Amino acid sequence: MKKNNKFIVTLFSIFLGLVVGAIILFISGYNPIEAYQVMFMGIFGSPKYISYTIVRSTPIIITGISVAFAFKTGLFNIGAEGQFIIGSIFAMIAGYLFKLPPVIHGLVAILVGALAAGIWAGIVGVLKSKFGINEVISSIMLNWIALYMNNYFLTFPLLRRPNSDASFKVLDTAKINFLGQWKVSEAGKAFLKDNKFLRELLNPPVNYGFLIAILLAILVWYILKHTTLGYQLKAVGYNKDAAEYGGINIKKNIVVSMMIAGAISGIAGATQVLGVEHQIGILAASQGYGFNGMAVSLIAGNNPLATIPAGLLFGGLTYGGGKLNSLIGAPSEVINIAIGSIVFFVAMPKLFEMFGKIFTRRKRGENLD
Repeated sequence: MKKNNKFIVTLFSIFLGLVVGAIILFISGYNPIEAYQVMFMGIFGSPKYISYTIVRSTPIIITGISVAFAFKTGLFNIGAEGQFIIGSIFAMIAGYLFKLPPVIHGLVAILVGALAAGIWAGIVGVLKSKFGINEVISSIMLNWIALYMNNYFLTFPLLRRPNSDASFKVLDTAKINFLGQWKVSEAGKAFLKDNKFLRELLNPPVNYGFLIAILLAILVWYILKHTTLGYQLKAVGYNKDAAEYGGINIKKNIVVSMMIAGAISGIAGATQVLGVEHQIGILAASQGYGFNGMAVSLIAGNNPLATIPAGLLFGGLTYGGGKLNSLIGAPSEVINIAIGSIVFFVAMPKLFEMFGKIFTRRKRGENLD
């Protein structure tokens, strides 16, 4: 399918997903137009809402990049959730235990989280390359191991805050919040007091994670498009036999691909801890960042650059849709239905191709038999 056609199909899929959501709202007794107005204002109604939308979108953009990268190299990285958790655990440990200067501390903590998650994902690559174990099965199992490892780490008094189900918070030097120290200074407070727009824009936990997501998308796109490594990884994904015939080490590239994908998801977990939560807590279930990243990747057509608008769309729908229940009493779950419908329609481009051919032939007056 041509790129222009893919873009049109994606836009049409988004439209159809919103139509499905509108139908569900109408059947439930709510005005779809009013509901979407509430959702729209919940995203763009104030600078604070825009900031929160970006903050909510950032981790799923990065995990979306991770999943897209793996897809491009012929692998299904369903383990992004576990890699996200591992990245957050080790970023928290580095952010709390290491004593480093500002900026450097945050960068080191992100790299530690990325390295840990890369090694974690590398296990999946080794199991697939050495023993032929499907990466879907092994990565799903590792997701659960990562979740319970998170809870196990919080049994250590060195990491767990007394009388709490959470860890100690990372040191201020490790935080990656935008103008974090300045906002709490006297000069910052005085300046923001007189500037309502900036006060609302910077009041949420705005951090450098979104800039990191943009840089990662560009970097991954460049690696896949313009480097020898990217060529080898894609060649293995497209046709292993042809790649091996061309002298490419198949097993090595499978492991490398999984490690890179895992490191990217680990960065998502690290930025979330260092820029938003500043701690990790006991988990009863998956947080969903990795699984939502898969939806973002599908909406983006597995294009690393397209994960940015796709992630913002996903984050905007979930954040703005969260206001439906409190403002008009409509179930916010309808947004999940709309998102699921969008992914459903995006995943079936052949259906749109078929309808397009039928429409074209009818227009030309050709016989459809």
